[in-house]
Amino acid sequence: MKMVASFQKLGPHRFIGHLDLQRAMQRALRRADIPVVYSQGFNPHLLLSFAAPLSVGIEGEHEVMELPLQNNITETEFVEKMNAVLPQGMKVVAAKLVTDDTAPAMARLAAAVYHISAENGFQALEAALPGFMNQSTIPYLKKTKSGERMDDFRPLVYNLTLKDGVLQAVLAITQQGTAKPDQLMGLLCAHAGMAVPRLSIKRARLLDERFAPLV
Repeated sequence: MKMVASFQKLGPHRFIGHLDLQRAMQRALRRADIPVVYSQGFNPHLLLSFAAPLSVGIEGEHEVMELPLQNNITETEFVEKMNAVLPQGMKVVAAKLVTDDTAPAMARLAAAVYHISAENGFQALEAALPGFMNQSTIPYLKKTKSGERMDDFRPLVYNLTLKDGVLQAVLAITQQGTAKPDQLMGLLCAHAGMAVPRLSIKRARLLDERFAPLV
């Protein structure tokens, strides 16, 4: 069996990089006495994967990790044991046992929901949203391992809504392309003819191809 769990990474923990997060979760799993599985070989390591790394500076409400288990443990036990050892600002929200042949969370991932806010709100952006979304193409400079090239950002933006001063963006995370919230805000603010304000960004959910939560 495998355990797929969603967890929070809030407050100062948003500045923890992905490798440090991985080490912190591995320590917590050992301290919580979770029946984890280790790799084979001369330097065995705890088997643990994450659906999508979170950029430094962005909070996560429902990040997703996945790990195989040596022995069965209930979902409730997993949540309680992990939350007893995790530091404040990190918390397991939900857990689900799945069979070993279930597709990995990373392979099922298709989109993410971001909540984006600014100190003075987004009143100036509200009128620009329909025009931005009605564009057939949104050219942008894409950076790749082989250099830079122009590409189309529009297929990567599934939905944008503004409510109570918070912009909710549903963006693609796929093998074909991934939209980052800072890229979105750069393009959206340029379309609105304004400078990018200081932002607070939270990734609220990771979604599968049916736009259902991974966990």
